[in-house]
Amino acid sequence: MFSKGDEVSVLDEAVNGVVLSVNGNQVTIESTDGFVMTFFVNEIIKVNDSSNLMNSIRSFNSNEIKKEKEESKPRSFVKERKEKREIGVPEFDLHIEKLVLNKRGMSNYDILTLQSETAKRHLEFAIRNRIPKIVFIHGVGEGVLKAELDFLFGRYDTISFQDANYQKYGLGATEVYIKQNTKQ
Repeated sequence: MFSKGDEVSVLDEAVNGVVLSVNGNQVTIESTDGFVMTFFVNEIIKVNDSSNLMNSIRSFNSNEIKKEKEESKPRSFVKERKEKREIGVPEFDLHIEKLVLNKRGMSNYDILTLQSETAKRHLEFAIRNRIPKIVFIHGVGEGVLKAELDFLFGRYDTISFQDANYQKYGLGATEVYIKQNTKQ
């Protein structure tokens, strides 16, 4: 298959070279950079050899590839069942990294103020547009932002709130339900 002097290229590496010797299923090459390396015959291919390319195409078995793709692989997570009313629930991540490009120079007070104002803006938008439920992702941390959100949500008569789904968010999120008043 390979003989001394053949120009070859390594399949999974950016290495080209010339065959120095063939020993069974191992081929020793000298790379264009002058390094001597040994590879297995299935790791290299002759350069400028169209017959080798045609043999590779003939040995390609499409049925094996289709079978491999169709094999069902076990899922590594438990899929959460969604209820109809949960479809399309807006989620707002209040982590500071999601709100600003660079938090350098911001004090803890500035960060908390920005997070609170963002939550208030999204909440008022949801109330105006009659969105029945939204989720605020605040993270666990020391609980300062969660306490601030609890205080903020407590000022509204038209909403109720609770910890969000633990399976999906852990302890770091709050669900807000907006009571729809038909007398408006």
